[in-house]
Amino acid sequence: MEPREPAGPPADGARLAALLEAFRAGRRPALARVISLVEDERPGFEALLDELHAATGRAHRIGITGPPGAGKSTLTAALVRRFREGGERVGVVAVDPTSPFTGGALLGDRIRMHEVGLDDGVFIRSMASRGSLGGLAVSTKEVADVMDAFGFERILIETVGVGQSELEIAAAADTTVVVLVPESGDSIQAMKAGLMEIAELFVVNKADRPGAQRLARDIEMMLHLRTGGARPKAGRRWEVGHHGPPAGLAAGPPAAAAAPAAADAAGAAGAADSASPEAPPGWEIPVLQTVAAEGKGIAELAAALDAHRAWLERSGALSRKRRERLAGRVREAVMRTAAGVVWRERGGAAILEEALPELESGRTSPYRVAARIVRETLG
Repeated sequence: MEPREPAGPPADGARLAALLEAFRAGRRPALARVISLVEDERPGFEALLDELHAATGRAHRIGITGPPGAGKSTLTAALVRRFREGGERVGVVAVDPTSPFTGGALLGDRIRMHEVGLDDGVFIRSMASRGSLGGLAVSTKEVADVMDAFGFERILIETVGVGQSELEIAAAADTTVVVLVPESGDSIQAMKAGLMEIAELFVVNKADRPGAQRLARDIEMMLHLRTGGARPKAGRRWEVGHHGPPAGLAAGPPAAAAAPAAADAAGAAGAADSASPEAPPGWEIPVLQTVAAEGKGIAELAAALDAHRAWLERSGALSRKRRERLAGRVREAVMRTAAGVVWRERGGAAILEEALPELESGRTSPYRVAARIVRETLG
C-alpha cells in the first residue's frame, strides 16, 4: 500500500520538470507525488496531465463495481495476483467512503489488498469519494491516466460500493465487471435501474454459499429477456447476440466449472479472431462464479477479461469508448476552467453575494442571478 503524499506548496516550473523527469524514469515516489497533485487539483496539475497525455491509452482499464459486501476488494486482490503471475504490472485505484472527520478515505477494505501491495509490480492508491455519488472520486479518471502513463498494463478501478448509482465507472473503464453475492437479494432489482446496462461481465462471488446458482440463473434470465436472444441449443454455445453465458459456465461450483469456463473464454477470443472486421459479433455477457478468497474462478475471470479486450479491439468499440472518455475529459476541463474564471477571476462570487438579499426576499430568482453572472463574467 503506497503512503499518501502530504499536501505541499504549489509546484513551480522547475519542480514540475524535475517531477516529470523522475516520473518518466519510473520512480514510484514520483508517481505518488503526481497522483497527489492531480487528486488535490494543485497548481500545475493540468500541465502535468498535458505532458503525460501522449503516453496514455495503452492500459486495459477494468472497473469493478457492485453492492457493499460483495467482496470487491478480495476479488480485486485475486485478479492482481493473477495478472502478476503473467508478468503484467498492475495499478489499482480503490475508491473508499469519505471520513466525516478528516475528509480522507476510510481504508478498512484496503487491508485485504495489503499483501499484493507489497509487490513492486503493483501500485495501490486509495481515494476518498468526497461526496461524489457515482461510485468514483472526482479525479479517478485522471489518476487512472497517470497510472497508464507510468506504464501499468492493467488498471483496476474499484468503486466505493454504493449500489445502483455507481454508473460513472462505465465511462472510466474499458471493461466493467459487476460483482454480486448470493445474499444480494434486491440487487437484481437495482440492476434494472442501471447496473444491468453497464455490465460487460457478471461475477457471482462467494459462490460456495447457498443460492449462488439461483442468482446466476436469475441474471442469465434477465439478460435473455433484455436482449430477446435465442436459447442455447444442445451441444452448442449461446448464439451471437444473446447476452447470456455460454452453456455450463455457471452450471456448477467454480472448481467444477473451471474447464468449460476456460474453454468458453478461449472460444470467445477465437470468435473475435475469425470475425470480419466490418461486422464483428456482439459481445456475449458471461455470468461467472468465483470464490475470490480461495482463488477459485479467478483464472476464468481473467480469461473472460482478455476475451472482452480482444472483442473491444476487433469490433472498434475500444476506440469509441476512448473517444467518448476523452470528449468527457474535455467537457470536464472546460467546466473546471469556466468555473474558475466565473467565480475567482471575474467577480462572480461578489455578484452572488450582492444578490442574496433580493434572492431571499423573492424580488429576483436564482435563474436571473445566474444569467447575470454568466453575462457579466463571460459575456
